[in-house]
Amino acid sequence: MKSWIAAARPRTLPLSLASIILGCFLASADHHFSWPVALLAILTTIFLQILSNFANDYGDAVSGKDTELRVGPRRAVATGDITKEAMFRGIIITAILSFVSGIWLLVVALYAAGGAKLFWIFLLVGLLSIAAAIGYTNGKRPYGYAGFGDIAVLIFFGWVGVLGTYFLHTLSFDPLLLLPATSVGLFATGVLNVNNIRDIETDTLTGKRSIPARLGLSLAIRYHWGLLIAGMFCSIAYSFLTGSAWFSYVYVLAFPLFILNGRAVATHKRPAELNARLGQLALSTLLFVVLFGLGQVL
Repeated sequence: MKSWIAAARPRTLPLSLASIILGCFLASADHHFSWPVALLAILTTIFLQILSNFANDYGDAVSGKDTELRVGPRRAVATGDITKEAMFRGIIITAILSFVSGIWLLVVALYAAGGAKLFWIFLLVGLLSIAAAIGYTNGKRPYGYAGFGDIAVLIFFGWVGVLGTYFLHTLSFDPLLLLPATSVGLFATGVLNVNNIRDIETDTLTGKRSIPARLGLSLAIRYHWGLLIAGMFCSIAYSFLTGSAWFSYVYVLAFPLFILNGRAVATHKRPAELNARLGQLALSTLLFVVLFGLGQVL
């Protein structure tokens, strides 16, 4: 059981839930909020994140990308804590749970409200989410090994998570919400980038072409600064364009944490030092979401 819990990587859950929480805050600010929709969205996201973690563990082990040189968290399949066959079954089970939970969410949010056509559109989005979770490190051409993980994180941890959750509450869409959704997506991409900077040497040796492996360390650090600064800019732009009250800018209190993260990534000496930066950036993103959401609601 300890091995399965470790493979599920509970520390990744706050980041995956950040976009859902922000979508709920934004819907509440527009006086549209449903607890069943919120709880089912959270449950579905948890299943998808665990599915992604299981699939990544399995895919990296099968492909040989996990080696003894890796400095990240212990991987269950590569170390023999969980067999390949058992992990494959775990992937199937969590995929089914994600699908069932997602269907339940869509029935509650859309089908019961007469949105049958929208139901099928969101069902397709859900299936793509499951496929993206599995395909990151699995299949003939894993997109994560080709450097496309960053755009996938921006799409699913930012745009789909925030805008999708908002729509399921309100059955409406506001183009300006792309700005805070992009902020969360860019910060989440920053977490992936820290992970890939940490693994830049081993990824290069095993042929994993992440963005840092393609750019090199110096440019990867500049790219990281770009993600953080662009994320902060998008949130400020949203507040300015919507004429928000001064109190709604309370989220800027989280900005020093992003600056500290950027400085730590830029000045690190050993890859292992970046393990702590992963959790720090994830929690900073969650703090940003809570402060941003409270500023909108209050």
